[in-house]
Amino acid sequence: MKETLVVSLGAKLNIGKLTAVYDWFANCETAHLAVLGEEFSRAADLPVGFVTDRSVQENVLQFISSFDESIVDFEIEEIKKTDEGLLGKTYVIHTIHKLPDGSGLQSILLGNESSGTRKMLALYEPLKYVLEHGSVLFIDGLSDGLHPLLVRNIILTFLTSEINVNHAQLILTSHDVWQFSNELLRRDELWVTDKDRDGVSTLYSVADFKDEEEKKIRRNEALVKNYLVGSYGGIPALKPLTMMESKR
Repeated sequence: MKETLVVSLGAKLNIGKLTAVYDWFANCETAHLAVLGEEFSRAADLPVGFVTDRSVQENVLQFISSFDESIVDFEIEEIKKTDEGLLGKTYVIHTIHKLPDGSGLQSILLGNESSGTRKMLALYEPLKYVLEHGSVLFIDGLSDGLHPLLVRNIILTFLTSEINVNHAQLILTSHDVWQFSNELLRRDELWVTDKDRDGVSTLYSVADFKDEEEKKIRRNEALVKNYLVGSYGGIPALKPLTMMESKR
């Protein structure tokens, strides 16, 4: 018998409560942050309308200007395919930079941009969607390749009511302890994953964590310092790297 998820089956059968659960998950966004190369193999890899709609390109430029004001435009070139069996369209994207001395412009292949710039471009569409629809964005490893201040700025976007008017939510994983701060987030918004020697992971909220004396974390506690010394668990048990040791 073919296995079927209960929620999916319930949605197909129009069962009210299961349909609501299915619709909630369907409305969430998961950011795919694979490094973008020189070409976009499908139009779906670009923000909706990016190729043909100048207003979309201007919105993307405004988004990029929040972290890099040197990028002032895009060049978009469609690659003609000789194989009729290939589906979709392929584009080569160049970013247009203003030179530091103001003497002109410089075109740079998107594939030659920093991984952070390409990652932020990949984030544009899911960020825009969840902020407009008030849904949830899941991002694994948000801090990889991004400056801590830029990561903090993304988090602040969701915490700022004047911007996040539809109450969208962000759920992210990160090894960036700089964001592990009770000045930015509440204790119940900070969660730790602790892996034991058998490879089994336990997830718990900082607000629920208790020390050996059964005491909870204080609101004004130095979270980063205490975390790095192992007070809350969730840190690797490291040993010296020995692969270069000579055999005796």
